[in-house]
Amino acid sequence: MSSLRRGCPAAMPPSIWRERTSSTLSAAYYQPSLTAEYDEDSPGGDFDFFSNLVTKWEAAARLPGDSTRQVVVRSGVVLGRGGGAIGHMLLPFRLGLGGPIGSGHQFFPWIHIRDLAGILAHALEASHVQGVLNGVAPASSTTNAEFARALGAALGRPALIPLPSTVVQAVFGRERAVMLLEGQKVVPRRTLAAGYQYSFPELAAALKEVIA
Repeated sequence: MSSLRRGCPAAMPPSIWRERTSSTLSAAYYQPSLTAEYDEDSPGGDFDFFSNLVTKWEAAARLPGDSTRQVVVRSGVVLGRGGGAIGHMLLPFRLGLGGPIGSGHQFFPWIHIRDLAGILAHALEASHVQGVLNGVAPASSTTNAEFARALGAALGRPALIPLPSTVVQAVFGRERAVMLLEGQKVVPRRTLAAGYQYSFPELAAALKEVIA
C-alpha cells in the first residue's frame, strides 16, 4: 500500500493534516466473478486472505475523526514501462509464446501507471473528492484473453498459447494464483463522477505507450 499526504511535512503535528490518499488493490478486494460488476460501493474484503489483507490495509490507513479528508484508491493491474505486470509478460510475448492465463474468460481490471498517478493527484488536489475510488480504466469489460490478444497485436506477435492453471498455481502458489486465474469486472463509477479525465481509457493506446 502506498500513501500520499499533502501539506504534512514530518514536523507537522497530525492534528492539522487535512488530506490523505492511499492506494490498495481492487483486484484483491472484490470477490472474483465472471458475471458480477463491482463499483466503489460494492461489498468485498472478507472472502479470502488477500481480500482481508486489503481490508486491513485500508483500516490501517484510515485516520480517526472527520477533520481529515481521506481517499482510498483501489487500483487494478498497473501497466507501465520497466517492470510490473508488463515486465513479466514481454519476453514470452515477444518470443511468440504469449497467450491467455487459464481459461482467459476472467475479467482483467487494468490501469496505465500515468492514470493511477493522475487519480492520486486529482484526489489530493480536488477538495470535493473523498472516500473510495476505483483506480481502473473505464474499459472494465476487458478479459484476460482480450488483454493477451491486444498485447500480442501491440508487439506484432501471436498470442495463442495459454498458460495452464496448474502451472500458474505451481509458480505463484494457490492464494496468489487466484488473483491471476479469477477476475472481477471493476468499474470506476465514482472516479469518473469525481471529474478525473483519463489519459489512457482504452487498452490499445495504453499498451502502445508502454511498449514504445
